[in-house]
Amino acid sequence: MTLNQRILLVGKQALTLIKSHVLVILILLVWQLCVQFEVIPDYLLPSPLQIVQAFIEDFGLLMEHAKYTLATAIIGTTIGLIVSFVLSICMDLSKTIRDLVYPVILLNQTIPTIAIAPLLIIWLGYGITPKVVLVILAVFFPITIALIDGYQSVSREHLNLFKSMQASTYQLYRHLKIPSAMGSFFTGLKVALSYALISAVIAEWLGGYHGLGVYMTRVRKSYDLDSMFAVIFLISFLTILLIALVKWLERRVLRHNFL
Repeated sequence: MTLNQRILLVGKQALTLIKSHVLVILILLVWQLCVQFEVIPDYLLPSPLQIVQAFIEDFGLLMEHAKYTLATAIIGTTIGLIVSFVLSICMDLSKTIRDLVYPVILLNQTIPTIAIAPLLIIWLGYGITPKVVLVILAVFFPITIALIDGYQSVSREHLNLFKSMQASTYQLYRHLKIPSAMGSFFTGLKVALSYALISAVIAEWLGGYHGLGVYMTRVRKSYDLDSMFAVIFLISFLTILLIALVKWLERRVLRHNFL
C-alpha cells in the first residue's frame, strides 16, 4: 500500500468515525455554546471544556481510583461468569433445578442495587468483598439467562444426531450446546459489563477507601461539579471500552458469523 493510499484510508476512517458520532459532537457543541454565552450558568452545568480541564488536572487521581473500580468490576464479572456457566448447565440439565432456581434469579434482579449495597457493607465490611459480591449479583442474571436461551436454541435434529452417536453429556455441551450458545453469551456479557461498573461505583458510594464512587462522593460534598462530570464521563468511557473489547473478542470467537 502506497503512502497516498494509506492517507486516503485514514481519511475515510476518520470521516466514518465523525459521521457515526455527529449527534454526540452536535450535543457537545450546543452544550459548550449554552454555557459560554451564559444561557446556563456554569455553577449549575460546567461546559465540556471545563470538564476536560478538570479531567486533565485530576488525571493521576482519577486513574488511581479507576484502577480499584476496574479491578472490582473484573473480579466480580469473572466470578459471575463461572457461577453463570455452572448454574446455567445445571438448570439446563434438570427441569426441577430450573423451576426451583429461576424464581430466585428473577427475585434477585428485582431488588434495586442501591437497596442491597448498604446491607452488604454492613455484613461484609468496607473492603473489596461487598463490592465484588454486588457485581456478581448484578452480572450473573443476564449471563445465565443468555446461556440458557442459547442452550435451548439448539435444534432437535442436532441433539438427535449427537444422541445417535452416543455422545456423553460433556461432549454434548463441549461440541454442541456451548458453541451454539456463544452468540447469546456475548450479548449477555455486554449487558453484564454495563451493570458491573455501575454496581461497583454504587457500592463505593456507600462505603470504602478507594474507587471512582469514593471520588464522586468527595467531589460532590465539595460541590466540584467539573470533577463530578469528569468522573461520570470516565465511567461511561470505561464501560464503552469494555463493551468494545467484548465485541472484538466476539468477532474472534465467532469469526464465521462476521465473514
